[in-house]
Amino acid sequence: MERTTVTFLSDYGLHDEFVGVCHSVIARIAPEARVIDLTHGIPSFDVRLGAITLQRTLPYAPAGVHLAVVDPEVGGRRRPIAIRVQEDDRVLVGPDNGLLWLAAQRFGGIVQAADLTSSPYRLEPVSATFHGRDIFAPIAARLAAGLGLDDVGSPLDPDAVEPLPMPMAELDGDELVAHVLAFDRFGNVMLDLEHEELTAGVGLRIGEAVEINGVPGIYATTFADVAPGAVLLYQDANRAIAVAVNRASAREALELVTDARVRIRRA
Repeated sequence: MERTTVTFLSDYGLHDEFVGVCHSVIARIAPEARVIDLTHGIPSFDVRLGAITLQRTLPYAPAGVHLAVVDPEVGGRRRPIAIRVQEDDRVLVGPDNGLLWLAAQRFGGIVQAADLTSSPYRLEPVSATFHGRDIFAPIAARLAAGLGLDDVGSPLDPDAVEPLPMPMAELDGDELVAHVLAFDRFGNVMLDLEHEELTAGVGLRIGEAVEINGVPGIYATTFADVAPGAVLLYQDANRAIAVAVNRASAREALELVTDARVRIRRA
């Protein structure tokens, strides 16, 4: 099946030539493929944020081949893989380090997997440190041009694909204890929490006062619902719960770091 769209996500940034070289490899092999850059601004080595971003963005992308490279163990024991998911016949290509896991679950789970370690479509000689160029990009291009997983790699049991451990919010008396998953560039704080957990767990409703790690705030719909400098709890564009400070950084104001506990209660 020809998949004419290749999406591309990485932690490569745009300062070096890495993204352009991967584009060039794809263009030589599959010149008809359209490449969509989802982002190359994932913080270096942040596999979890890469996985969350991939999960959140792919529902808005055309079905096709989805190339993702956040690979702190490049050249090590982790496998390069390609996986096909249940819905839309989408194929994901990248390192087997949990990066592809959340997106695969979002599209119904993995129905087929391939180990690309000895793929005949690697670019030889394969660099020990740039598998994006030598393994992932050329194989993504071959898949976009119509090859199947059986063509590009060795069969791999879908159950052998590396999952991504994620923290889970929990109820502690009259408080919900959530965890910081990530931050955006505005300093807004993404939590492992959904709206239903707030309403069922602590009975919180839109417009009500709330305490977040002891700091007063409002469970609001949008930033403009509170005064500049005020703290708000809100449902972000991906329907997850987040913490913000209107026109400032919640990350700095609440002194939060990744995986920190965030205790939420009705005020």
